Amino acid sequence: QAQVVESGGGRVQPGGSLRLSCAASASIFNIESMGWYRQAPGKQRELVAEITGGGSTNYVHSVKGRFTISRDIAKNTVFLQMNSLEPEDTAVYYCNTVPANRRGFNWGQGTQVTVSS
Repeated sequence: QAQVVESGGGRVQPGGSLRLSCAASASIFNIESMGWYRQAPGKQRELVAEITGGGSTNYVHSVKGRFTISRDIAKNTVFLQMNSLEPEDTAVYYCNTVPANRRGFNWGQGTQVTVSS
């Protein structure tokens, strides 16, 4: 079983930035795709950013141009740079494989992001 630990969340004003990190206990080298998901209060968890094994990236429309996913394979870490944050980005952010829970990966605790003035 692979564990992930998400960090870097916090409270920021609209327009601010945060950089999230996801440290995995197992290698991400052979993972077909890793992603960042988020779950806002009262809503279903959604995939917002994905990075494939080949390094290609995909984003949900609402974050395109504002969020950037990247990874450090040597450190088994996935990042999410979030700029121009909006109140609608408020959620708990999680990382996992895409689709979720592949190759022994599980959901972590997530990291809370709150965008509010």
